[in-house]
Amino acid sequence: MKKLRYTIALICLCLMLSSWGSKGHKKISQNTAAALPAQLSFLIPSWTNFIASHASDADYRKNDDPDESPRHYIDIDNYPEFVQNGSISQDYDSVVAKYGYNFVIDQGILPWTTLRVFDSLKSCFQRGDWNRSALYAADLGHYVGDGHMPLHITRNYNGQMTGQSGIHSRYETSMVTKYESQLTYTADSAQFINDVSGFVFDYLYRDYTFVDSILAADDHARLTTGSTSSDAYYQALWSRSGNFTITLMRNGSNALASLIYTAWVQAGSPMFYPNAIDDMTMNPRARILQNYPNPVKKITIIPVEIVKNGKVTISILDATGRVKEILLEQTLEPGNHEIPLNAANYPDGIYVILLRTGDEDTISKTFTVKN
Repeated sequence: MKKLRYTIALICLCLMLSSWGSKGHKKISQNTAAALPAQLSFLIPSWTNFIASHASDADYRKNDDPDESPRHYIDIDNYPEFVQNGSISQDYDSVVAKYGYNFVIDQGILPWTTLRVFDSLKSCFQRGDWNRSALYAADLGHYVGDGHMPLHITRNYNGQMTGQSGIHSRYETSMVTKYESQLTYTADSAQFINDVSGFVFDYLYRDYTFVDSILAADDHARLTTGSTSSDAYYQALWSRSGNFTITLMRNGSNALASLIYTAWVQAGSPMFYPNAIDDMTMNPRARILQNYPNPVKKITIIPVEIVKNGKVTISILDATGRVKEILLEQTLEPGNHEIPLNAANYPDGIYVILLRTGDEDTISKTFTVKN
């Protein structure tokens, strides 16, 4: 039990550093399914469930990839032309030529990362690579979600320039977690985008206008409650920011749906088949998805969807089939669960996740440990 609590604590710390938190990112991607046009109904539910379950993969990569962090933000108000004109050049090479590579990386490259992943998704559609298209769509959803979180678009990303340090996690993670049940909305129907680059930059410019609203909501909550951690503080913060937070998330779902639809149309509108995705093995009671990140360094997450209430056992087997660890053995309610695994003490090698519900087993793809 101590080991499990320690693992969960580490996971929570990682999530505090991620935009919208895992719950917010998952909600944005999950609500995209309802916005997809009828032509893409074959993507529902397996493909769309996958991109929702993997909506935070990009955040987990920050621990292992030093180049990942700048992909999640852009301090756009550090660009003189944005301060003067409200926009910057959309061409990456032009921006680098004008300001220098180091400056551009230091400010973050969120819009260009979003466009690059969009192109990768379109390429996967074109060549019929079902599995990889789902992975790129999951990453696209994450970066689109980042672009709809205003504090990822400003140099004052943590309120450090206005005496409001800590607002980043208070707003996007703590408040969103507390009021998750009220973050309900229906996304609009996806639209074909004629100018994808312009579309991405336009929503960044629009979402930047909410920076002052978040900071004003924090000021109000702190002044009226004398706190930044009490329930009263979060209630006051939500009262001032809840409506536009829901709007930001809805716009994020709309944007993701439209980008997926546009990538598919530009790829020639190919047809896929849900059974082609090979890491969504099912039994009548549960579904287990591929753990992430994989390969594993220390911490990994095992997503499980419970269809029918009942006792669930999750075991980790080594390459010889011997049980390495009984990770979980308890009754789980129907719904989506994210089970943390601390593999810090696992020897490098290949392992298998075995899920048992009653007499039925579901085995995920193998995963690799590289500590």
